[in-house]
This record gives sequence, structure tokens and C-alpha cells, in this order.
Amino acid sequence: MSGEALIGLIMLCVLIGAIFIGVPISFTLLFLALTFGYIGIGATVYDLAYFQTIGMMKEELLAAVPLFVLMGFITEQAGLMERLFTAFRLLLSRLRGALFLVVILTSTVFAMATGIVGAAVTVLGIMASPIMNKSGYDAELSAGAITAGGTLGILIPPSVMLIVMGPVLGVSVADLYAAAFGPGFMLAGIYLIYLMGRSILNPKLGPPVPPEERIHSAGVILKEVFLGVVPLAGLITATLGSILAGLATPTEASAVGAVGALFLSVAYGKFTFAGLKRALLSTMATSSMVLLLAVTSNVFGAVFARLGTANWITESLLGLQLPPTMMLVLILFLIFVLGWPFEWPAIVLVFLPIFYPVVKAMGIDLIWFGALVAVVLQTAFLSPPVAMSAYYLKQVADSWSLLTIYKGMFQFMMLQIIAIALLVAFPPIATWLPHTLNEAARTKPMSEQHMKIIEQQKKQQSLEDDDYGAPAKK
Repeated sequence: MSGEALIGLIMLCVLIGAIFIGVPISFTLLFLALTFGYIGIGATVYDLAYFQTIGMMKEELLAAVPLFVLMGFITEQAGLMERLFTAFRLLLSRLRGALFLVVILTSTVFAMATGIVGAAVTVLGIMASPIMNKSGYDAELSAGAITAGGTLGILIPPSVMLIVMGPVLGVSVADLYAAAFGPGFMLAGIYLIYLMGRSILNPKLGPPVPPEERIHSAGVILKEVFLGVVPLAGLITATLGSILAGLATPTEASAVGAVGALFLSVAYGKFTFAGLKRALLSTMATSSMVLLLAVTSNVFGAVFARLGTANWITESLLGLQLPPTMMLVLILFLIFVLGWPFEWPAIVLVFLPIFYPVVKAMGIDLIWFGALVAVVLQTAFLSPPVAMSAYYLKQVADSWSLLTIYKGMFQFMMLQIIAIALLVAFPPIATWLPHTLNEAARTKPMSEQHMKIIEQQKKQQSLEDDDYGAPAKK
């Protein structure tokens, strides 16, 4: 190892230690990059930081982040999740484990209208936990269902995490979106099978909704289902459908989604200027955190690569001479462990580029790898002791202890490990849909607008491998 590579390794270790003691990550990244970069490569580090920052500012794809976040907050404030929850509850009230099913179905559909985890877990906790307690549902299973269902928003499009991950891996965000549907729906299906099986074997865990609390009018049920499902389905089709069909870039579709969510809030009579202000402020706070971290991690990554440490790590891992599957499992395990203390932006923007050259050198499908990383990071949301979903739920469900929530989450974390194993064993779960869509796009004539979108996407995906796997314009 050269002296410069050693400086970069020390910089990485200091970063991990600083984050563990609670130092803000964005400013830590920038400070360490400039300090250790100056020691290793001199004043050139300032020029490098300047060009990396300008290059990141030119990434049009990142404009989709605040727009999708705004769409999620407005959708939440419009009460669409409550409508959806009520619709599924009325429709499934006669079944054992009905409220379990309602929570998972609501969170799955709502995940396609928002990429925000904390909001989904919080709203589900407010709506479902009192009803589940009143109906005699098992507390651990209830807490597990709410937290696991709420975290589907990080995986199922329009996940903000996938937008950020696309440029890092050098793949189309549309392909990542298509790849995430298979694992996302598979996870939801595994949750449903597990909850239904437990409820059938032991009816005390999840009894049907009491007859006196059911609505017996078919007309009322159909009306609630229509009002709860159709508007969200239209919003999802306008955003995700246009991306997957190649009619719009993620940035354009996110703008349509934000306007559509605002329109629905007006249509349902939930629009207020105070609510819009809260949504805008929340969007600003969330987007600023993600985008500032994107810039500082890009600078850190460029310095890390210029010092030669990234190449040294790549050569060391490849020197283990592991088969591709074993190397993939090792990398996924490391990402899973990192997911305990770190939030997803830090892992995607700082640590994922370290593993990217190894994955590429092993010939592993990057779209498949991106889907696997997304599922692993979702699992980290359910992994004690950090597990932010537990704290989101605890804030609104005081009747459940943190230990009860952890026990419930642990069951679903095991289910997610099974899902990861299935995804490793059967890559088409993730790759079938993007490959099918790409093949269909190649076999049909493209309009001028479609060709323009494809060119924009290619431009946005351009990467310089020697700059730590992050977008760079020099």
C-alpha cells in the first residue's frame, strides 16, 4: 500500500468513528476530504472539490428528489392513506387477520405514491394501532406488520433512494424502478402469507373485525374502495407508468406527480395553505439533507479515489479470489452491517461506490445488484438496535413497548432475509421486468421525443469510474 492510499484509509476510518459518535455526516465528509486531501495531494484538492461540486449541480436527475419528496408529503397530508386504509378495512373485514392484510396492502399501494419511510410508518401507526389493540390483535405481529409495511416505501418506486442510487451505479433509474417492483411485491406477498398463515393457525392472533363494526352495504363498500384506490392508481400510473413506458424522464414524471398530488388534495377538500407550507418545509429539510450529502460525498469520493485507496480496496477484495456469488454475499453482508448505524444516503453515496468497482469487475448485473442493495437497506430499517422504524412507531403507539416493537420487527427481518436469499438465487425476480421493457423498446419504432428522453437518460448516467463511481464533469 502506498503512502497516499494509507492516508485515504485513515480518512475512511476517521469518518466511520466520527459518525459513530454523532458528528453530522455531511460536514464531516467535506472537512475530512479537504484536510486529508491536502495532506495527500496538496492544493489540487480544492480544484477537485470545485469541479466535483459543479458536476453534481449539473445532474438534472437529482431534481427529481425534491419533487418526489414533495409528492409524498402532499399525498400524506391529503388523507389518501386514510382513505385507502378505510377502503381495504371495509372490503376485508370478514377475514381472519383482516387488519394485518389491510396494513400490508395499504402500505404497498401507498409506497407507489410516496418514497418516504418515516411518514408511512407514522401514519399507519396512528390509524392501525388503536384499532388493532381494540380488536385484540397480537401486539408483536401488529407492530411488525406496521413497521415492515411502512418500510416498503424505500424499495418500491418512486423510491428516492433508487433515484440517488442510479447515477452511483451508472444504470438508468427507470431500470432500477422496474427491477424494484419484483422484490417489492415479493416481499409484500411473503408478509401476507406469513400473517395469514399465523392468523389461520391461531385465530386469537388476528380475529376478524367484529360484526357490529362492519359495513354490510355493498354500495357503501364499493364507493369507499373506488374513492380510496382509483385516485391513487391514477397518480401512480401518471408517474411510474410514464417512466416505465419511456414517455418521461424521472424528473419530468416527478413534476407530474407533485402536481397530481396537489390536485388530489384539492379534490378531497384537504388542501390548506398551512398544510402546503408544512409540506414545502418538510420537503426542503429532507431534500437539503440528501442533496448536501450527495455533494459532500462526491467530493469525499473523488479525493478517496485520487489517493488510490479505492483501487487498493478493489484489488484487495478481488485478491480474495472468491466466486462471484460469494463476493456478492460478502458485499451485501457488509452493507447490511453498515445499515445499522448509518442512514441509507450515507451508504449509497459513500460506501456503495467503494464496492461498485468490485461488483463491476466480477461481471455482476448492476441492475440486479441495485435491487439487492435496496432490499438489504430496507432490512436495515428493521434491524435493532438502531432501526429507525421502531422509533417512528413508538412515537405514535405508546401502548407498545420498544421491546414489543423490536420482537415484532425481528420476525419480519427474518422474512426479508429469506427474500434476499430468493433474490440471490433467482435474479430474474428483479431483472425480468427491466429486460422485458428494454427489449420491447428496442423492437418498436421510437418517436423523436422518446429518442430524446433516451439520450437524456444516457447523459445523466455517464460516470467516470476513476472518480470513485460518482458523476463527475471536468
